[in-house]
Amino acid sequence: MVNRTEAAVLTEHGSALTLRELPLPEEPEPGAALVRITCTTLCGTDVHIWSGQMTFPGMLPMVLGHEMVGEVVAVGPGTTDTLGREIAEGDRIGWSESTCGKCYGCTILREPVACEKRGYGFLQRSDVFPYATGGLVRYCYVTPGAAKLLLPDDVKDTWASMSGCAGKTVLRAVSRSGGIRPGATVVVQGAGALGVFATAVARISGAGDVITIGGPADRLETAERFGATATIPVDGTAEDRVERVKELTGGRGADHVFDFAGGPTIGEEAVAFAAQRGTIAIVGSTGPMPSPVALGTVMGKELTVVGSLNGDIADYHRSVDFFRTFATRMPWDDLFSAPVGLSEASKSVESMSRLGELKAVIDPRLP
Repeated sequence: MVNRTEAAVLTEHGSALTLRELPLPEEPEPGAALVRITCTTLCGTDVHIWSGQMTFPGMLPMVLGHEMVGEVVAVGPGTTDTLGREIAEGDRIGWSESTCGKCYGCTILREPVACEKRGYGFLQRSDVFPYATGGLVRYCYVTPGAAKLLLPDDVKDTWASMSGCAGKTVLRAVSRSGGIRPGATVVVQGAGALGVFATAVARISGAGDVITIGGPADRLETAERFGATATIPVDGTAEDRVERVKELTGGRGADHVFDFAGGPTIGEEAVAFAAQRGTIAIVGSTGPMPSPVALGTVMGKELTVVGSLNGDIADYHRSVDFFRTFATRMPWDDLFSAPVGLSEASKSVESMSRLGELKAVIDPRLP
């Protein structure tokens, strides 16, 4: 049984991660597992936490990373995956964040994302038991409340890791907005990993036209490889973007609008982009800052506006299945940078903050 692990720890927002040794539990609790991480993919949330855009008192020090997969090296009694399959040493698993199973969100709403004690990659300090629950570690402690999933052999580590947040977030948003009608017009706000993946999902779902809005230019080029029929850079004005969407849709607007970007004018633009009786899914507009929305236009167009918060183990499972089913439909590997070790994790986070990488990959087995 491994009793310590190397970890890249965030001790101060905007500063380099510090390599530290963290303790591990002597034995896994019932329902828990100790996993040797084989792949962690970084998410925009990791970058926001690193930079301090997303913060709250007492969150540091912490281990970043909530998209990861690994090989089980030890299990507690009765540890199974979400489908009741026994988890054993040597198995490859992924997992969704821990939930309590007892609160109103878990029991009455039956929505894990509404759990009052939901642990989502930033609620566990690295100096508090069980210490090593983030992805930037050699060995990760997967808590009893985390929903675990045995992974099929034909789904790559990077794909399964991305399913832990980006993949499930996009698929949940599509589901929350009622699905994408074949032949429909879709606008995707944002050209990060979520926006590019959403572009691909929209095309695979049968969308006729997919307009991806974002930047920089190389990300819009990537979006085109993933199915965008048109792209719009964000270096113009909101009015320019609205006018361009009207031109591309013959003045009618988009049947579906997905916000994967956030920003002060996102809501206003989404309402302007949407066609009569269109749907808008708000996913990227996090934080307390207000966003102006023309409610009269929402009424007049009879728009459906839904919020979508990340995803749960069901969405994770669907994302893994999605990658498995459509493995050859898109150049999925183009989403990911070449893997680096924990010693390079700081550079990867900083690079993503400058939009230099779309999806950084950390393999703690590397130097």
